[in-house]
Amino acid sequence: MEKLKKKDEEWKKQLTPNQYYVTRQKGTEPPFTGEYESCEEAGIYRCVCCGEPLFDSATKFHSGSGWPSFFAPVSALAVETETDSSHGMKRTEIKCGKCDGHLGHVFEDGPKPTGLRYCVNSLALKLEKK
Repeated sequence: MEKLKKKDEEWKKQLTPNQYYVTRQKGTEPPFTGEYESCEEAGIYRCVCCGEPLFDSATKFHSGSGWPSFFAPVSALAVETETDSSHGMKRTEIKCGKCDGHLGHVFEDGPKPTGLRYCVNSLALKLEKK
């Protein structure tokens, strides 16, 4: 997949300050505050930065973590991972495969069939309803 590159000024014009903080500065929204945390609507969750499809609502589950959680991305190329050693923890960051926007983190405590929990900031997503 070809990467989408933009300058910070372009991202700042396109995104709200909170979306910019989360996706471009690797921020985190407070738990249980996101628009999609308890959303039940069917659709495709796209990257708020570039529109790339990331997660299908069929893979969404209630983890109790305070953020929307999914057990799999829509494809192997949709999401990339990177080691995150910030905040005195070793975690696996997840980023949009197309624009490198920070999405959240993935953990190995999810449901079957993958056993993974992709814990995503609502501010990084835009739901395209089915």
